[in-house]
Amino acid sequence: MARRAPLPLAVTMGEPAGIGGEITLAAWSVRYDRGLPPFFLIDSPQRVKTLADHLGWRLPVEAIDRPEDAVEAFDQALPVLPLEMAVESIPGRPDPKNGRAVMDSIRQAVTLTCEGRAAAVVTNPIQKSALYESGFAFPGHTEFLADLSGTKTRPVMMLVCSELRVVPVTIHVPLREAPALLTKEAIIHCALVTADALNRDFSLTPPRLSVTGLNPHAGEKGGLGTEEDEIIRPAVDELRAMGLAVDGPHPADTMFHERARAQYDAAICMYHDQALIPIKTLDFDRGVNTTLGLPFVRTSPDHGTALSIAGKGIASAESFIAALELADRTAAQRARRAAVANDLG
Repeated sequence: MARRAPLPLAVTMGEPAGIGGEITLAAWSVRYDRGLPPFFLIDSPQRVKTLADHLGWRLPVEAIDRPEDAVEAFDQALPVLPLEMAVESIPGRPDPKNGRAVMDSIRQAVTLTCEGRAAAVVTNPIQKSALYESGFAFPGHTEFLADLSGTKTRPVMMLVCSELRVVPVTIHVPLREAPALLTKEAIIHCALVTADALNRDFSLTPPRLSVTGLNPHAGEKGGLGTEEDEIIRPAVDELRAMGLAVDGPHPADTMFHERARAQYDAAICMYHDQALIPIKTLDFDRGVNTTLGLPFVRTSPDHGTALSIAGKGIASAESFIAALELADRTAAQRARRAAVANDLG
């Protein structure tokens, strides 16, 4: 029996005025050197060709009719699955008129992956301010992806690099609002979803979780805050009672040095910057955002649209390449587990 060709990764357009198109082109240009998995971009082929010409990059772009054509086309050109609408953009200048196309690119990527025609979704950064003007009704990518896939429980954001994995319990909210949103139930939910993903997608059994405190010195026994005693420690105790390998709460300022990181597989953090500062300090160029709790694999580069440098050809594609690599590994791991389950069944 002939070996089935691998499924390609579905890459979304992202904000067309940002760096998504050029980092996708740049990644394709090093596909052989880096051993990258096949992928296709859901975009306007003409827009991508125009962008390559603008950058002075002699990189071929090929419109494909269906995802199944991407693997064969990938060797010769960047495969682009056309959107139904034309997309015109000026680097660095987002236009809300493109909002529908941005959303449709994401929608198609999710649909094709859920149909088993793509291995995973890799999203390029979006400009939420421009999307809001075009009627986008979600706080961000994660909530939109959950809605598209019918996911009822709250997905969890995990940031990954070679030296660290972090999960923020509260995410895109003002810092002054984070303590009010921090609940025992939210911590438990994030820890359970993270532990399941570490076991299923990273083959870490049993996964080890370490939980930060919220306040300096993890509250200093109530002298610098009571959230540790009232919310975080009860959550840790309940997780331990469920059989999970969890410890904490620990002072965040002592959790991310080399010796401390060796003691856990993922850190559960209480707010956005508490999680993102250490990972971006350790590996700014190769950090990846992956969404846990979805019925498909989704990764994204851990940076924004970088409008100030868009169209200049100087944006690093390293985080995007790392997102492709992680999506490929995770999708392959899930496929292997599914095959084993089918054989046992």
